[in-house]
Amino acid sequence: MSNIQKLETVENVMRKIKIGKVVLNIGVGKSGEVLERAKKILEEISSQKPCPKKAKRTVRDFGIHRGEPIATMVTLRKDNALKTLKRILLAKGMRLPISSFDDRGSCSFGIKEHIEIPGTKYAPEIGIFGLNVSVLLERPGYRVSRRKRAKSKIGKTHRVNRDEAIEFFKEVLGVEVY
Repeated sequence: MSNIQKLETVENVMRKIKIGKVVLNIGVGKSGEVLERAKKILEEISSQKPCPKKAKRTVRDFGIHRGEPIATMVTLRKDNALKTLKRILLAKGMRLPISSFDDRGSCSFGIKEHIEIPGTKYAPEIGIFGLNVSVLLERPGYRVSRRKRAKSKIGKTHRVNRDEAIEFFKEVLGVEVY
């Protein structure tokens, strides 16, 4: 076997795409008991404790004050991210529109009712909430842009583009992109 044939059979591990993180977000628009119910739903879906997000500015028409908690979110990584994402994609019927993908290899979509997700049950005292799901795909080596010491940029050829993200969702997760 020649060197050229060996290179063709060995895939570069630095080019392998993986799920960096999955972010689940529920925006309720007001604080109080409604926000606590949304936190319970996210904890049930993700098996992690969600954190509140505060309003950036005051909107008098909606009765929102700056600094008031109005949303809740949870960030999932590694195996928990993949497991939860597969459940959420089942709620979408394993189909995503091509408009959900951006040029940077990210995918975002919404779930209208959380009870569509397999494994979640309807509880009348909690109600029904919709949620936003954002998936960030990355390759090994993306840490150089996030680390504290010797921070650097990710080269254009190493970034995940839209076509590669769509191909990843089709092959690894079995999603139909329309």
